[in-house]
Amino acid sequence: MSVKLELYKVFKEVAESGNITAAAQSLYISQSAVSQSIKQLETELQTRLFSRNSRGVSLTSEGEMLYEYVRSAMGLLETGEAKLSQTRQLQMGHLVIGASDTVTSQFLLPYLDRFHRQYPAIRIQIVSGRSHKVLALLQSGKVDVAFASTPAEPNSVDTFPCFATHSIFVAAADYPCDFKHVYTLEEIARFPLILLERKASSRLYLEKYFLQNGLRLDPEIELGARSLLVDLAAIGFGVAGVTEEFVRRELESGKLRKLKTSFSIPPRSVDLCTLQGVPLTAAARQFVSFVKDSLPDRQI
Repeated sequence: MSVKLELYKVFKEVAESGNITAAAQSLYISQSAVSQSIKQLETELQTRLFSRNSRGVSLTSEGEMLYEYVRSAMGLLETGEAKLSQTRQLQMGHLVIGASDTVTSQFLLPYLDRFHRQYPAIRIQIVSGRSHKVLALLQSGKVDVAFASTPAEPNSVDTFPCFATHSIFVAAADYPCDFKHVYTLEEIARFPLILLERKASSRLYLEKYFLQNGLRLDPEIELGARSLLVDLAAIGFGVAGVTEEFVRRELESGKLRKLKTSFSIPPRSVDLCTLQGVPLTAAARQFVSFVKDSLPDRQI
């Protein structure tokens, strides 16, 4: 096919110049090479494409029909090459990121803002979902990069730690508990607990820790949205298990207070995840570098 493509290039140039000599000069090849190319193409297509005249050559009716298709095809190829070049130079492109609403609002926003200002031609799409969802989307190729808790099966995913998260228990400032008391696991488990629904990775992680210590969590309220969990805790519905990094404003404002505990749940990492062995698009590659290079200056 590559050989025939060269023949079509010669054919197009001869058709547009109407002269073998002019076509040869434009293509930087000899006149005999042009003539041989046209003869080879006519032989392969079993039709006459040009007729000679006093000024050079002109297309036959069959040649005119072929020329319209060749001109269109060559135009599409040139457009494709131009767009590919623009993509490499980040003058255009599409970046799809998978992340939870919380990670997007609490961590990604500054990166997205700065990246968009620097590369305004890149169209950015955010697909919202918890860790298990965005990792599944990454595996299926529906997102370019994902921000998720460290995957359970890291073999197919390359990860880069972005920040650590810590599980704590909080309640409203006027909740009937002793904020000076140091609570044990058993005492925490006896509170009316407000937790995220079980498909949330942070909920599963919390349950796993308690089970390892011989306790089962039986929450009074299970919710799908972190914001609602915070709101219900703030009006005294119970003690909420939350991620400390995502409730700092509420803790600083006094809307929520942290319970002291005799135990410390090991932190988890939220990682930038990419699919192992799959080349990134130019836009995704630049965004990954952008985040990695910026991380030392960013603290949650």
